[in-house]
Parts: sequence; structure tokens; C-alpha cells
Amino acid sequence: MVAGSAIVEWVAVGVAAEFPPWWENVLYVASSSVTVVMVFAIQHTQARQQAVTQRKLDDLLRAQPTADDRIIALDGASDDELEALTDLSQENRKRALATDVPPTMLDPPT
Repeated sequence: MVAGSAIVEWVAVGVAAEFPPWWENVLYVASSSVTVVMVFAIQHTQARQQAVTQRKLDDLLRAQPTADDRIIALDGASDDELEALTDLSQENRKRALATDVPPTMLDPPT
């Protein structure tokens, strides 16, 4: 509603002023400024939401007695550690598909 009324007012003032040459430049600058502000606002909101989701997932992992605590610390893991845990997850998936028994975390390959 606010944006729509601002556009109507902008056009009305433009008609009254007979659309001077600088009119488009002001519109371009204003719309670009609003776009930049919105990009930063969206990025901030997404980063906050991601942090909240990460904390919730960490808490769910801590609550499971059979969960591997190393998964909570994956954010700071090296590429080799991440790859080893990915391989472990793939082994667990294969094992789960091969049997009806729920998979348990296997010891990582050494």
C-alpha cells in the first residue's frame, strides 16, 4: 500500500512539474538505493535464520543418544574430515537400503 501510494504521488508530482529532465535520474537513484538496502536486509535475515536452524539441529543431535557428536562440529572441520564423514554417511545409506534394521553410525575409516 505504501509503495503503491508513493508511485501514484511520484507520477502526480511528475505530471504537475511536466517531468523535468532530472526526474528519471532521481527515480533511478531512489530505486537503486532501495534495492541495495533490501539486499542487505534479506542477507541479514537469511544469516540469522541459518544460525537459528543450525542451533536447533545441533540440539537435536545432542538429544539423540546414538548420534555422532562429531557432526555437531562439522562447521569447523577440515575438508578431509568432511569427506570421511560423507563417506561414512554413504556407507550407512547403503547399509540401510540393504537391510530392514535401522542404521547405526559406523566407525570412520582410518
